[in-house]
Amino acid sequence: MTVTRRGTLYGAGAYLLWGLFPLYWPLLEPSGSLEVLAHRILWSLAVVVALLAVTRRLPQLRAAVRDRRRLAQISLAAVVIAVNWGTYIYGVTSGQVVETSLGYFVNPIVTVLLGVIVLRERLRPAQWVALGAAFVAVVVLTVENGRPPWIALTLAFSFGTYALLKKTAGVGAVEGLAIETAVLLPVAATYLLVLGAGGQSTFGSEGVGHALLLALSGVVTAVPLLLFGAAASRVPLTTLGLLQYLAPTMQFLLGVTLFDEPLPVVRLLGFMLVWLGLALFTLDLVRHHRRQLRLAVAAPA
Repeated sequence: MTVTRRGTLYGAGAYLLWGLFPLYWPLLEPSGSLEVLAHRILWSLAVVVALLAVTRRLPQLRAAVRDRRRLAQISLAAVVIAVNWGTYIYGVTSGQVVETSLGYFVNPIVTVLLGVIVLRERLRPAQWVALGAAFVAVVVLTVENGRPPWIALTLAFSFGTYALLKKTAGVGAVEGLAIETAVLLPVAATYLLVLGAGGQSTFGSEGVGHALLLALSGVVTAVPLLLFGAAASRVPLTTLGLLQYLAPTMQFLLGVTLFDEPLPVVRLLGFMLVWLGLALFTLDLVRHHRRQLRLAVAAPA
């Protein structure tokens, strides 16, 4: 098996697992969204620290912590990803899986928008059209729902901001997650202690199976991240860009079929506008990548 094919399988595995997340979080009922989020932070930290110790990458973690600029960026990223995780868990457990899928469909376009605003990047014409289609889709969905799709927008902008911070910080995925969860740990641990003291914690009151599922949230978080990291070093960015649509597609299908969420015509129209924008965006990305390759090959040595 070639390196590229192996990397593609890793990437597909990562996005397929992310796509199955709507099946996992409802299993943690009757835990509330904040309790699930706190446990996810706690057990994710335990898992990634164990991984770093086993793979002997603790020196890289210490180096990242000593760099104040990187530490500040990752600390901010920790707050942003906590918002993202909490919003997603709430969306899934409150019967709004379809709207969570919208957030991750829109995310690539939001990432481009953030690049324009923060990094002063210039957009190509097709990217402007994709942005316009996404904006119209949000307007359509706002009219249909009687409110903006807050869950989708929060997921898209929080993850886009998170990706931007991680890109500029330049820290490995596992090391970054270790620092992020360590930054969030005091708040998460305090919340869990308060719940326990008030007799409202479900960790010790809903049986061993429930406690095990809460603890496994750390593994559920870490495994697709590791697969993604393995894929990122083996396949082109365009391949990852195409694979990323697997997760929201699966979430959308689960929401409509398994969870039987309504999909009126106007809402479907909003999604179709997003999909149109994504099609243009992806086609432009592939063409631009091929053009850059041709230029690189034609350039004098």
